[in-house]
Amino acid sequence: MSEQKVYILGGYQTDFARNWARENKHISAMMREAYEGSLMTTKIEPKDIKAAFIGNFAAELYCMQGHLGAFFVDFDPAFRGLPAMRFEGACASSALAALSAMAHIQAGLYDCIALMGVELMKSVPAAKGGDYLGTAAWYERESAGVEFPFPKLFGKLGDVYEARFGLDDDYLARIAAINYANAKRNPNAQTRDWFMSYEHACTRGQYNPSVSGRIKVTDCSQITDGAVCLYLASKSFAEQYARRCGISPDALPYIAGWGHTTAPIEFAAKIAESENQSYVLPWTRRAITDAYARAGIADCWDLDAIETHDCFTTSEYMAIDHFGLTPPGQSWQAIEDGVIELSGKLPINPSGGLIGCGHPVGATGARQLLDAYKQVTGTAGDYQVKDASRVATLNIGGTATTNVCFIVEK
Repeated sequence: MSEQKVYILGGYQTDFARNWARENKHISAMMREAYEGSLMTTKIEPKDIKAAFIGNFAAELYCMQGHLGAFFVDFDPAFRGLPAMRFEGACASSALAALSAMAHIQAGLYDCIALMGVELMKSVPAAKGGDYLGTAAWYERESAGVEFPFPKLFGKLGDVYEARFGLDDDYLARIAAINYANAKRNPNAQTRDWFMSYEHACTRGQYNPSVSGRIKVTDCSQITDGAVCLYLASKSFAEQYARRCGISPDALPYIAGWGHTTAPIEFAAKIAESENQSYVLPWTRRAITDAYARAGIADCWDLDAIETHDCFTTSEYMAIDHFGLTPPGQSWQAIEDGVIELSGKLPINPSGGLIGCGHPVGATGARQLLDAYKQVTGTAGDYQVKDASRVATLNIGGTATTNVCFIVEK
């Protein structure tokens, strides 16, 4: 039996350049802004919303607040009694919330679900925040007592590529420069006003210090406060919504395919498991190919753009060959040939990605889906990919422990 289509009706992203802790605002204020902004952009009415699913990684650590789903009930009197729940899967938290929302819609339980991702991260010093992020790995074995554990772990991903295939760090610098350049076009991107050039990304020193091994500051995603709220809906509700808005139902994007896998939590275990396989992270590859199969597409060349999880330049380098732009280990070819640039054959991270746009951990999966919606509806503004009609997202949690891929199309 084929799965019922689940439609995306649009949504709202907060400005990722804001520092909500400095503004002395509670995480619920960020959630409320995302919600109220989403009503304005979509014309969804509170009575339309039958459930709220919240993705968040570590609010208990960053702001001493759990039970986030309950805050949604305060946003409108109509929400008293509304089913609301929170999902956690490290950096893939809101992608998991989206998967669950899809399942509830396909089961016929709800017609319209508010999907929200949120993280407030600037409430603590960088070193403390790095320690909190270490809980997305196996903390005792990989993070305890380690300063900034995730740059080290994703630096090791580059080391594996270098050992198996060879890796020139020049290509990592090009990835950073492309994402920063794309972010300058995005009015909600955290780094839209930052200086960046390819030459700067290549430099190692006072203005671009090493964080760990091959990972420099410019290779890292941002510490970000942010929230995103969007709406997933059944076909019947989407058709009603389209009539109400005076648009064709065919203009509404839907999730055509998805993939979800979970690998061993320890990075070393992942690498040992892939020792004699083609791909460095085979479970990430599996999530992508499962999404292709469910969407009925042959390969990446049936896509018009990709929003991928570039928590570090090494994770985007990995995504290039895992999506199939090149044979395994040859990601440099797509960078060298300009394939992944905004005007290239298959742009990656037109939004700026996590490096350029920002990475509020629990909100990233929802932000990627919202940007995929914008691309296929032609509403991405200055970072619009020409004639985009099918976009993939890849959201990973931990060191590609949780892998979620979506294909969004019109």
